[in-house]
Amino acid sequence: MSNAVSRILIALALLPVVLGVVYLGGWWVFGLAVIAALLALHEYWLLARPLAPLAPAGYVGAVLALVGAELSGVDWLVAGLFSTFALAFVLKAISEARAAATIAISGTVMGAVWIGGGLAFLLLLREVPEHGRLAAFTVLVAVWAGDTLAYAGGRLFGRHKMAPATSPGKTWEGFVVGTAATVFVVFVALYDQHFLTISGSLVLGGVIAIAAPLGDLFESLLKRDMDVKDTGKLLGGHGGMLDRIDALLFAAPAAYFTILAFS
Repeated sequence: MSNAVSRILIALALLPVVLGVVYLGGWWVFGLAVIAALLALHEYWLLARPLAPLAPAGYVGAVLALVGAELSGVDWLVAGLFSTFALAFVLKAISEARAAATIAISGTVMGAVWIGGGLAFLLLLREVPEHGRLAAFTVLVAVWAGDTLAYAGGRLFGRHKMAPATSPGKTWEGFVVGTAATVFVVFVALYDQHFLTISGSLVLGGVIAIAAPLGDLFESLLKRDMDVKDTGKLLGGHGGMLDRIDALLFAAPAAYFTILAFS
């Protein structure tokens, strides 16, 4: 089975499940986010092994961020993430590993903030007053459509590399196609829904179109730094869990604050 076919089949199988859970909302979405966070963090610890990350502190901080977001919003989300600092310091203080404390603690906190914090904003999107289901659906489908069409556009029309040293497969042509798809999905999803204005919808589409590829490039930069191709093989052609949600980890926070600004 080719990589492209594998990507399509897995996406078609998983997307209805994810959207179904988001439709139910509440603790269903929380449970899905926790599972995704734990799997992605495991892949990140393996990726960042040379940094000697303090995995228990990262797991606890990420889960506390998700719990905080589900129960009380942004304030307790941030409190959960900050707990990673204290826990990582304690673990490093009693550890016998010789890795530099600055590197080990920084790598741990980055994993918790990047993965736990990014997924926590998906929970906050689902809890947007009156329109949470629509907001979460729109962001998820827009990210998926943008990523898929950017991949297809790059394969068909790609000539000019976007970031050759970081992600050689990404092209400006693919980015343009992905951006058009993202903005179109957001506009259609929110049109006449008494949620955002047309201009607000277009801005949201543009924000997601920029944030999602940046999330992808950020992970690519880490993988190149650690000299690995994929973070795992859990999702076949998509790679690991982290490979699948990297764009969402940047897009969800960006979308949440954009919606907050325009609603």
